[in-house]
Amino acid sequence: MVNNTVGKSAWYNVSVLTAAHFMSDFYAVFLPPLLPFLMTKLGMSLTMSGILVMVNSVVSSVFQPVCGYYIDKSGYSWLLIFTLPVSAVFICVAGLVESQAALFAVVVLSGLAITIFHPLGSSLVGRVTPETGKGRAMSVFIFGGNVGCAVSPAVVVWLLADYGAGSLLWLIVPGLIVTWLCYQAGLHQVAVASPSLEISSAPCSSRPWYKSGSLLLLNAVMALRSWAQIVISTFLPVMLIQLGYPAAISGSMLFVFMFAAAIGGVIGGHIGDKFGGKNCIVWLLLISLPAAYWFFQTREITWLSWVALAVAGAALQGVLPPSIVWAQELLPDNAAMASGMMLGLSFGLGGIGAAITGALADHAGVQPALMWTLISVILALLLAAVIPDPRRQSAAIRQEAGSL
Repeated sequence: MVNNTVGKSAWYNVSVLTAAHFMSDFYAVFLPPLLPFLMTKLGMSLTMSGILVMVNSVVSSVFQPVCGYYIDKSGYSWLLIFTLPVSAVFICVAGLVESQAALFAVVVLSGLAITIFHPLGSSLVGRVTPETGKGRAMSVFIFGGNVGCAVSPAVVVWLLADYGAGSLLWLIVPGLIVTWLCYQAGLHQVAVASPSLEISSAPCSSRPWYKSGSLLLLNAVMALRSWAQIVISTFLPVMLIQLGYPAAISGSMLFVFMFAAAIGGVIGGHIGDKFGGKNCIVWLLLISLPAAYWFFQTREITWLSWVALAVAGAALQGVLPPSIVWAQELLPDNAAMASGMMLGLSFGLGGIGAAITGALADHAGVQPALMWTLISVILALLLAAVIPDPRRQSAAIRQEAGSL
């Protein structure tokens, strides 16, 4: 293995990894804008569409903590060179498959590559960045992924509408270019394995994750929040098309939702640092409810609809950065695993809700099903409110120590 600078400046390496995160998340959200086309081509029901989204979410998210554990243990940074090409090839051929079984297969294979990239990419950012700039570097890395999520739907809808499913194959090319940049930077040679000696000698200063009630509740909060976010991004194009709007409008509105989420993620981190993770999460969930309700209850798209959708997207994504910091405070000896739970596991568990919402949409319609999904946000808000505030606990401990 080579040293952390790999012959390049640290910020060049961060830029390349950010570009890789952009492409990985670009491919990760291919499915929602493709769904209306695939449903028509393959005769898929809303229930089956929801199951497909659930499978994709579970494969590409739930296994992230597991992949992170084995990457830390083995140090297989060379896997970076394979993640983008594999995810790109399999998801870009999704529009050309001729059966539902083949569709599930390509989605799963693409999802596996995506779930390997995220813990590996996050680890590499920490390895190539100087100690004083790790927080800023991680913010840039996460923002790149959020922008990829925002841009992807508009690009996919445009190519699909104007040039057909075969044109999606051209989107493999940028993934290959970024992979070449990663190879040229030597990022596949950076040492990422945790020294076994340090692991074995580390003092146990926190309880195991399964004994932390606050951590489990926080994971439930993020899973319920992810349920709403995944369902909106998945079924928003279907709802708008059923209401009679063209595919271009549905793609544009999905772009607004995802891009607002990217901005919300940056803002949420600053709010959490200033006012505390719990306060940030509770208030942002509270803000998302009326915004999402306003959007779903109307059948006519106005400028207020665009604003409401953007506010809902920003608020739902804004809770992610403070949740990661909060989880790391609750599990200080396993910060990577805590991050994986917030970034991957909770998102995958939330994706299971897509199958429930899809089944409900088959019976009650897409718009009512989306409205009912807001119950998950209400439950997330209630659970977040009852988790003990770590800032107050720390203040109480300091006060008690001072009185002794």
